[in-house]
Amino acid sequence: MIELELPSTLLEQAVKEISKLPGIGRKTALRLALHLLKEKKQEALKLGEALNNLISNINYCKTCHNICEDEQCSICSNPNRDHQTICIIEDIRDLLAIEYTQQYNGVYHVLGGIISPIDGIGPADLTIPLLMERVKSGIINEVIFALPTTMEGDTTNYYLHKQISGYVPTITTLARGLAFGDELQYADEVTLGRSLIKRITYQSK
Repeated sequence: MIELELPSTLLEQAVKEISKLPGIGRKTALRLALHLLKEKKQEALKLGEALNNLISNINYCKTCHNICEDEQCSICSNPNRDHQTICIIEDIRDLLAIEYTQQYNGVYHVLGGIISPIDGIGPADLTIPLLMERVKSGIINEVIFALPTTMEGDTTNYYLHKQISGYVPTITTLARGLAFGDELQYADEVTLGRSLIKRITYQSK
């Protein structure tokens, strides 16, 4: 398919960068860029300022690796949460999905991905050392595996189970109300909530 040459190199550059975002094709990127041009300059610049602040000032929680603005996220610093229960998730989108169910009051650990040799992601690329510090503290009563129900998710569960089983008395996983291959962020809150409530003991194969 022939791509039309845009009348401005600045517009072309903007379209090129916007189209790098997931789910955004060239046509959508062009539509967004043209929309920004129609906005008042100050309104459009707010987007650039917000993105710059996001990239420059975002931090990762020193405890769970959740994104935050301070050293510790609002969940880890909340004394009303159950700090003896850790829910292990792939990324921030899964945390938001679980929080939306309002069925969980523990804390989290964000791995930052899952083990996937085909994608070149191994245990060393994840926040497993930070997790091990937490489970070795002796205050954790339960770890919940809430990773995608995929081959990569199961592989990561198996690896983590081998690492932490000697330090945590209870290791559970979400009930299989989620179909194999599902990702938490796309599950409806009712199904996800029930999977949390009815979680089962993790069985290492």
